[in-house]
Amino acid sequence: MHAESEDTAMKPSERRERQTVVIENADADIGVCGWLLVIFSLLLMLVTLPISIWMCIKIVKEYERAIIFRLGRILRGGAKGPGLFFILPCTDSFINVDMRTISFDIPPQEVLTKDSVTVSVDGVVYYRVQNAILAVANITNADAATRLLAQTTLRNVLGTKSLAEILSDREEIAHSMQSTLDDATDDWGIKVGRVEIKDVKLPLQLQRAMAAEAEASREARAKVIAAEGEMKASRALKEASLVIAESPSALQLRYLQTLNTIAAEKNSTIIFPLPLEMMQSFLKR
Repeated sequence: MHAESEDTAMKPSERRERQTVVIENADADIGVCGWLLVIFSLLLMLVTLPISIWMCIKIVKEYERAIIFRLGRILRGGAKGPGLFFILPCTDSFINVDMRTISFDIPPQEVLTKDSVTVSVDGVVYYRVQNAILAVANITNADAATRLLAQTTLRNVLGTKSLAEILSDREEIAHSMQSTLDDATDDWGIKVGRVEIKDVKLPLQLQRAMAAEAEASREARAKVIAAEGEMKASRALKEASLVIAESPSALQLRYLQTLNTIAAEKNSTIIFPLPLEMMQSFLKR
């Protein structure tokens, strides 16, 4: 129990260093029979030269690393490559590990948000193998495990967010997912470099409700703007009427300007409004 509590209290970097040291020293205890098999394999290779040399020389590409197993134990010195390396044909085997950045899509996940709204969210994850030995020795399939963990992390993170937060805080959600995945895959030798939220799909009924709400909000703002325009126009008309009332000739000039505007539009009929005082003088006669 005491040893387990100490291992849990260790930092991820210290735990990784401890695991690496144990793996690198694993070939130190292969036993007497193991050393006899290694010597026999070496002698067999020397006897069958130069044919056996083609079975012993292996090539690792620039973006790959080779993990060599001797009698089932990882060979001292860690990952090999890039370039040439030698193995014993009877006792050694190796696994190539791709060190390039790998990207994969997170399948659409049906998530229930904090405000009880069901949304479908998908994303993309970029990761690379940082420690080839841990990626081979600590987990069966690092790629499949990272994919499954990404799906679970997406559900867990989005389950604590409301719909408004999911739609507006994508960068924060992506950063939170990246940090969680990076910590979880540290013991596997995986470095998660980037996580992005691709699309958020809402139910059709919710889309219609949100569209109706947005349309009603726009109509309300339009009515408020129109009312404010009418109020400003009425104030301007009031001020104009006060100015015209102070100078009766201004009304006559405005009347002539209106007639000029009507005549400029090439209308066939022009209505001349006449003052009532003029009509009353004709009626009296």
